[in-house]
Amino acid sequence: MGIVVDFKNVSIERAEHLVLQNVSFQLKSGEFCYLVGKVGSGKSSLMKSMYAEVPISEGEANVLDYNLNKIQRKQIPFLRRKIGIVFQDFQLLQDRSVYENLKFVLDATGWKNKAEIDERIESVLHQVSMSNKSYKFPHELSGGEQQRIVIARALLNKPELIIADEPTGNLDPQTGWQIVMLLHKLAENGHTILMATHNLQLVDEFPAKVLYCKDKQILES
Repeated sequence: MGIVVDFKNVSIERAEHLVLQNVSFQLKSGEFCYLVGKVGSGKSSLMKSMYAEVPISEGEANVLDYNLNKIQRKQIPFLRRKIGIVFQDFQLLQDRSVYENLKFVLDATGWKNKAEIDERIESVLHQVSMSNKSYKFPHELSGGEQQRIVIARALLNKPELIIADEPTGNLDPQTGWQIVMLLHKLAENGHTILMATHNLQLVDEFPAKVLYCKDKQILES
């Protein structure tokens, strides 16, 4: 199993405030990991550092063989193409159908062949059990269905790493449960999943590795 994320004694600052310090952990290929902590404990900053939105101020950080200490601006889009990001608030384009939302991402990342685009969109919708919803607009879907579309969007470029920031935060318990089950299934299929949550019941029901954000540190269970 390859190592997808490797942080050694990493510190992260935002606006000159120390958010996290001495962070050391690894995520392996196909591993599912929860990131648990209170609001403001540094979970989002840690996740954003992985796709080079928040810089590393100290230590060594490697994600998908990119050295985040030395990454050049022109390399960042290539790193991000290997990472799927699932947002709590969906961030779907409201004026476009599900198909057009997904096509927008493929167009932006250089896909040209219409048959290949159609096939890829069909494939990711099938993976999240939303094959028959491609013509719908976001407002016509439930919260759980929208989150499945967001996961489909994250899968488009076959990412090795999927970062899910509170993906059940806006969902009812039953729907959230289904989304976590789906993410665990993706890990079984070889994706590395890092999921931030403050819902400890989900962590109990679907056991996996846990990283705790507390007192500017990351503690591993």
